[in-house]
Amino acid sequence: MNRGFFIILGAQFLSALADNALFIAALTLLREQSAPEWHLSMLLWSFTVSYVVLAPFAGSFADSMHKGRAMMICNGIKLVGCACMLVGLPPIISYAIVGFGAAAYSPAKYGLITEYLPHEQLVEANGWLEGATVGAIIFGTVLGGILVGTRASDYYDTLVLSQWLSPAQIAMCAIIALYLAAAWLNVYIPKLKVHLKPLHLDPLFLVREFWWCVRRLWKDPQGQLSLAVTTLFWGAGAAMRLVVLNWAVIWLNYSMEQATRLVAVVAFGTAFGAILAGRFVPLRRAFSVLPAGIIMGVGVMSMLLVHSPHVAAVLMFLVGALSGWFVVPLNAMLQHRGHMLMGAGHSIAVQNFNENIGILVMVGAHALLVRYLSTPLPGNVSELVQDQFSASGLPPMYAIVIGFGLVVSLVMALLTLRYIRGERAGKMHD
Repeated sequence: MNRGFFIILGAQFLSALADNALFIAALTLLREQSAPEWHLSMLLWSFTVSYVVLAPFAGSFADSMHKGRAMMICNGIKLVGCACMLVGLPPIISYAIVGFGAAAYSPAKYGLITEYLPHEQLVEANGWLEGATVGAIIFGTVLGGILVGTRASDYYDTLVLSQWLSPAQIAMCAIIALYLAAAWLNVYIPKLKVHLKPLHLDPLFLVREFWWCVRRLWKDPQGQLSLAVTTLFWGAGAAMRLVVLNWAVIWLNYSMEQATRLVAVVAFGTAFGAILAGRFVPLRRAFSVLPAGIIMGVGVMSMLLVHSPHVAAVLMFLVGALSGWFVVPLNAMLQHRGHMLMGAGHSIAVQNFNENIGILVMVGAHALLVRYLSTPLPGNVSELVQDQFSASGLPPMYAIVIGFGLVVSLVMALLTLRYIRGERAGKMHD
């Protein structure tokens, strides 16, 4: 991996770091505004919906210009969304603007990696890229927790800005600086001599072209299986982020700042698994990691048996490591097949479309469970639980944890059986 690759990696890391810190700041802003608990799920839903709506256009946009320039434009849109939240636009709408930028950023980022490196280095590159992304989740989540924590809030009270801005909004000033740093690195991303496809302005043409790409990738045996796994992974992973935050408060009596650290432990485990997969799983053996997804689902269900903070940290690390181990090789396989079938930008847009439908379904299911199945708080709960859930009641954690764990294990078992049958039929080879 050369200097140009690490510049791309650094730009991606800083932009994702800002996205994740902003998510925690936006959650805190909703709490400052006494918003209902289910609004927290809708915050993530509003961010994700742009990936689905813009999917027919994002790939064509990324393939119409040098992808470093596309990343610069999209990073600017994210910055605008953060600034809107800072000046008082509702958090759900502002975070939707950030999602708009992120939706177009992703095809440019992954497409650039696919164009920049030979296919035999894609698993290793994806290990680095997913490790950097998950590292951004770790440090972004922790940074967001620090920026809105008690010590930071006490410090903000001494600033003149505190007369006009809440602690969460002051934290967003630091997050804007991260977006600016990512933009600075974007300037140094190498321009490749690749064929640029003209950007069609006819939306009907783009929708038809995109739908053709969707059908072609789903009809490819290797692409179909990889796409199914990554769709499940990102959908369950997004919902689990909310589940772990609530579980840490209810089961472990953690504050929100401490709960964000437990989310970071999951992310750290994912980075560890991703790096191991990038090192030891070649592209030709990408599907050998499927059983790890079944074990991960069982690990999720075992959360209900854990009440010790130390055991919880180990369990969350293992769940994260298993997820990183199985998603990175399959992500690389999906990029390889997509690049061969339709081009880098279009294939990543198709991937984002499907994966973010998974996120919308899973996060939407979580929001519905919290909205309609939450129960009144019992009189003996801790002050931390009362502070967190007094407006909405206690989320149905048994139903949520068992439901998500079963979905992951059962779907991964079915996909593993499908792979075995495809392998026997000779459909899993180029």
